[in-house]
Amino acid sequence: MEIYEPFKDIWVLVRGGGELASGAVKRLNWAGFPTVVLELEQSLVVRRLVSFAQAVFAGECEVEGVTGQLVRNLDQAKRYIQESGGVPVLIDPEAKTLAELQPTVLLDGRMAKRPLDTSIDQAPIVIALGPGIEAGVWADAVIETKGGSQVGRAIYRGSTIPDDGLPCSSSGYRQERVLRAPTSGLFRGRREIGDTVEAGEIVGWVDDQPVKAGISGVLRGILYSGLEIERGTKLGDIDHRGESSDCCRTSEKADSVACGVLEAIFHLGLEKGIFA
Repeated sequence: MEIYEPFKDIWVLVRGGGELASGAVKRLNWAGFPTVVLELEQSLVVRRLVSFAQAVFAGECEVEGVTGQLVRNLDQAKRYIQESGGVPVLIDPEAKTLAELQPTVLLDGRMAKRPLDTSIDQAPIVIALGPGIEAGVWADAVIETKGGSQVGRAIYRGSTIPDDGLPCSSSGYRQERVLRAPTSGLFRGRREIGDTVEAGEIVGWVDDQPVKAGISGVLRGILYSGLEIERGTKLGDIDHRGESSDCCRTSEKADSVACGVLEAIFHLGLEKGIFA
């Protein structure tokens, strides 16, 4: 990817490199926006093969042809974009990079489901993903992330559908397809993303407590092994359809959310005179 000349100075800073945020990052890269991802030192990303957060663990990653690389500072990030056209990933949970980069667009993709430390005045365009953040108060726009007919819709006043604490339904499966930590402790994975598992099979442990599959299918995502986690943390999810190739592709939801992000950037950019 080459930086598209009209957008070469329209920097995008993304907090969070999970699947939904990465779907947006992928399309921002395709569109020609220089984009930097900020992540935690121990990211709790599950769908690692389609998440730029994977660079935290592997040093490098690739999301549908877009490469990512872990870098130490902003100078390295800019050099990586210039030389490869890829997406640099910085470990910066406090977003200290924000003041240094002064991006045009700040995308909060952490999916915290409540306001954290992102505010509407941190960049000319501030966008957030998911519930718990009100457009016009905490951000210029929020993007609907709940599965259904509204997913990907950009909202400029008000909030998205409230979080009900339930995973999206897939052929009637909800909680059964999600793996959660039975206790707090050290997570150790036994199976890998893309493996076929059977209902009741042990796919990992938290300390000495087994983590068992609730349904049969393909392990679409699983937490990086060796992380300390809390009870109830999402550890993975299972696709009952058995389509292992989907493990390496962003979901329809992520792609819809990405379209909403792009819409919001152009809508707000024109409204604020950034693209005039």
